[in-house]
Amino acid sequence: MGAGRTHPVRPVLSFAIVQRFADHFSGAAAAYAAHRPDYPAELFAFAAALAPGRSRAWDCATGNGQAAIALASHFARVAATDASAAQLAHARSHPRVSYHVALAEASAVRGAAVELVTVAQALHWFRLDRFYAEVRRVLVPGGALCVWSYDDPTVDEPALDAALQRFNHEIMGPWWPTDRAAVGEGYRTLPFPFAELPAPTLVLERWWTADELVAYVRTWSAVARARAAGIDDPVRPLEAELRALTAADRAARHHVRWPLVVRAGRVTD
Repeated sequence: MGAGRTHPVRPVLSFAIVQRFADHFSGAAAAYAAHRPDYPAELFAFAAALAPGRSRAWDCATGNGQAAIALASHFARVAATDASAAQLAHARSHPRVSYHVALAEASAVRGAAVELVTVAQALHWFRLDRFYAEVRRVLVPGGALCVWSYDDPTVDEPALDAALQRFNHEIMGPWWPTDRAAVGEGYRTLPFPFAELPAPTLVLERWWTADELVAYVRTWSAVARARAAGIDDPVRPLEAELRALTAADRAARHHVRWPLVVRAGRVTD
């Protein structure tokens, strides 16, 4: 998730890891840390403004800590949890962020201890009824939940975009986990039992070379599933096609965009 130097973090183990979870990313944790796009600063300013105070936030399913690090600019302490110890091993360190291995549904965060809960690109993997109960347990009165996801990317160059869309929908289509369908639906079909608040419409944008785009694609959960099924490098056909299309200028950067969907709500009872 995002560029920037990482420093090894020794995650604190939680009792929650004895339970199973859908793990699509541990095998590509280093690549995930290096090649996922960062989120805009406006998103964290919006999320922080929802909180009744700025003492403590919980970033759930933090991955490599990208969102947690950004939240640390707004909160005195950030608890960052993830069910994958491999992901947390590649997290970026920060003096106000503490990392723990734990399921979303059993965080080990103290009750009524945080003013904001955030979930970046992960809500669709959770057992929502149990996670929402955990949110209510850990939030202070008037606390808020802010979740977001980004949909499939598009590229400004038509030929590159056509190759990417074919790969995504035709080649990778059968490999996408069914739970991820909620991302394409903008989380509209997921239950959200909180007093919902207006949220901004945002876009993720990057200027990437074809090689950087390929490195990002290799972090997809569909690619991980294809590899687990015995396909050595499912991204190789896309890589060859993009290299052929950009042979005249391999260093050229192309505008990549992801629509970002945000849902936010407040605990009122």
